[in-house]
Amino acid sequence: MGWRTTASAAALAALTGVLGGGCAFPGGEPESAGTDQSTADRSRLDEVTERGELRVCSTGDYRPFTYRDEAGAWSGIDVDMARDLAVSLHVRATFVGTTWSTLNEDFRQRCDIAVGGVSITLGRAREVFFTEPYAVDGKTPITRCENAARFRTLEQIDRPGVRVVVNPGGTNEKFAREKLHRAEIVPHPDNNTIFDQLRNGRADLMITDGSETKWQARQHPELCAVHPDQPFTFAEKAYALPRGDVDFQEFVNQWLHLRTHDGTYDRIAEPWIG
Repeated sequence: MGWRTTASAAALAALTGVLGGGCAFPGGEPESAGTDQSTADRSRLDEVTERGELRVCSTGDYRPFTYRDEAGAWSGIDVDMARDLAVSLHVRATFVGTTWSTLNEDFRQRCDIAVGGVSITLGRAREVFFTEPYAVDGKTPITRCENAARFRTLEQIDRPGVRVVVNPGGTNEKFAREKLHRAEIVPHPDNNTIFDQLRNGRADLMITDGSETKWQARQHPELCAVHPDQPFTFAEKAYALPRGDVDFQEFVNQWLHLRTHDGTYDRIAEPWIG
């Protein structure tokens, strides 16, 4: 649990700009969406309570935070946390499937909160409000264990002939395209099967969040996370809320602060990350 944040909600309030792991809102100018509090009559806090439903956007493809299996069942750290938030609001949680490429639009049109290993970026902070962070993470390689010593640095990775697989539309792809200029970047559209590309030798490595590399290495002994506790970057995970709705943000922040200090988050996360 070394990547859990311990900062208080008050100290982090200035960071609550807004909204992935893995994964992504576009960083362009915000649209004039009807979900902004500036154009809304009431807080989403009142709307959710009266509706009796918390609509949760998630990609379902980024374990340990979010996963939707072939039968449509949802699981993951952030999935269970969203269910706990719904209980705290005395409503039911309804999950809305999305993708990293369409998350921004889907969130605005269909959801009250977006969860699932979403990293805070300044581009995303122009689009939505973020809660206080609940985890610290960063980009690090994962590869077959026999290749771990070959891919410890960006200099070792960014060489002709090295194949780096990426999931399109997220911060993983953005990082790879910004930092790698000689290696081959190989997009793979299905984040649930992307690690099979490493196991089957179709790609040499992936650069993703350290938390994901740890989980995948536990599931697949032939894969090794490369220095996940000393990643290339610094990032924080948080939940996305409608831009401008301070009342809703304050309630969710208070809930999150309590749950990360009363043992609830640790209990939910333990089966996934130990």
